[in-house]
Formats: sequence, structure tokens, C-alpha cells
Amino acid sequence: MGFLVKDFEVSNLLDFYKNMLTEKQIEATECYYNEDLSLSEIATNQGITRQGVRDAIKRAEGQLFDMENKLGFAQKFREIIKGLEKISSEALRIKIINENLFFSKEIKDCTKRIEDIVSEISR
Repeated sequence: MGFLVKDFEVSNLLDFYKNMLTEKQIEATECYYNEDLSLSEIATNQGITRQGVRDAIKRAEGQLFDMENKLGFAQKFREIIKGLEKISSEALRIKIINENLFFSKEIKDCTKRIEDIVSEISR
């Protein structure tokens, strides 16, 4: 991945691993990726050089990607969300089949509980 390429992945990794970064790295990286500030704007706000901001962001990116490669929390989270979407879809299918063929209150209640659980976990 190229340096300072603004993409969603760095912002996403910040959500998982930012507490592992220094305060300066967090501030610079969040300003750059989440607030879309330029290196010069961040340097002015932080009272450091543009190069200092660039270095802080570069180190933070390296640490974020290194942690994800080692721990995989962001990838696992994406897999869980996909699984929840599939579960929700299957619950809806069961609900529709039940409404059209069986009219079982027990099945209706069960699919509602599944939908509620998925909704709660997805928050």
C-alpha cells in the first residue's frame, strides 16, 4: 500500500488499534484520514513541521497495518458482520416461508428472536 494514500482501511484500523499509538500519531492520523486535513494544516494546528506530521502518520500507518497483520481484529470483525447479514437473510427467508406455508407462531417468534439478536450484536 502506498504511503499516505487516503483510504478507508487506515481509518477503519484506527477504530481498532488507535489506543496502541501515541497521542501525536492519533491526532495527526485522525486529522488526515477522518477530517481530510492536509499535512500543512495539521502541522499548523499541532505546531510542528509538515515533515513531522508526515513521519507521525507514516509510523502510525505502519503500526496499524502491522497490528492488523498480527492480530486480525478488523478482518475478523468484517467476517462477523458478513455472517450476521447471512443469518439475518436466512431468518427473513424462514419468516416468509412460514407466513406463506405454515403459519406457525413458534417459528414466527423464533425468527423474531434471531432478528433481535442480530440487531443487538450489529450495533
